[in-house]
Amino acid sequence: MKIIVPMAGRGSRLRPHTLTVPKPLIPVAGKPIVHRLVEDIAKVLNQPIEEVAFVIHESFGKQIENDLVAIAEKLGAKGTIYYQNEPLGTGHAIMCAKDSLSGPAVIAYADTLIRANFDLDTQADSVIWVKQVDKPEAFGVVQMNEANEIVELVEKPQTFVSDLAVIGIYYFKDVGVLKNELQLVIDNNIIHGGEYQINDGIKQMMAKGMKFVPGEVAEWMDCGNKDVTVDTNNRMLKFIYEDADETMISEKVRIENSEIIQPCYIADDVVLINSIVGPNVSLGKGTHLTNVKIKNSLVQTHAHLRNAKLDNAMIGNHATFDGDFKSISIGDYSVLE
Repeated sequence: MKIIVPMAGRGSRLRPHTLTVPKPLIPVAGKPIVHRLVEDIAKVLNQPIEEVAFVIHESFGKQIENDLVAIAEKLGAKGTIYYQNEPLGTGHAIMCAKDSLSGPAVIAYADTLIRANFDLDTQADSVIWVKQVDKPEAFGVVQMNEANEIVELVEKPQTFVSDLAVIGIYYFKDVGVLKNELQLVIDNNIIHGGEYQINDGIKQMMAKGMKFVPGEVAEWMDCGNKDVTVDTNNRMLKFIYEDADETMISEKVRIENSEIIQPCYIADDVVLINSIVGPNVSLGKGTHLTNVKIKNSLVQTHAHLRNAKLDNAMIGNHATFDGDFKSISIGDYSVLE
């Protein structure tokens, strides 16, 4: 089994945090989004992962490439890097990894996190992962037949089709078939919204009678902008705390006259002085808090916070904040004193 992860976009809606770090590498509950995504998919698949192929922008740099390869190797898989240097769509991004498009594979776009526990139907030609939503008109949804098979993909339907939204994760029994269909999409210049789309390849597979079925996830968490990323951090902390399958508070934390209210993730070398932390707070390595009350917030590494009451805040690496604003979003190396 392979996992293909298109992630070349920087994430403009999450600026300023993505000006220095690509969105899939923003940490949520102590791990980069893409790291959690790949791990969660591997748990659902429950079978050996042969390769994880990442499609990135060449500007991400060698250190990020090395970090991504390490994520794959942690799963016992080969890590492969491909480049998409022009934003030409989801279908084009997949085809940038065409040398890895063979055999069974999962394709997952790296701007979402999931919680799922279902048996993957490996007899179907494809499984499209979906989540029941309250407002299907705001999403791309699947249309089903009486046999519980997917027969159509409908983008933002104005009349009710179904309430099962496509979340951007797909299984293909032989991803080489998708590769062939997407090559036809590109060769025939089939463009929607100015881009080559994965949906056009999938629709051609459906037209040839291939069987598509849904795989419904229990939780679908977005990381599109600051508010939803903070909310995703909150929810992920709760899941990890309940599962008790990860260390959430490092033993290398200095605590002076301070209180931690779980669930929280607190990394190595964090210093807490006269502070109340939690619930739902992630503090990255080397962060210092003095006279701070903070909840429902995400702070990256080596930040220095003083004299603050924070709620729904997202703070970047090496940032300094001293003030009485409550809900803030400041990027790496910012100073507000």
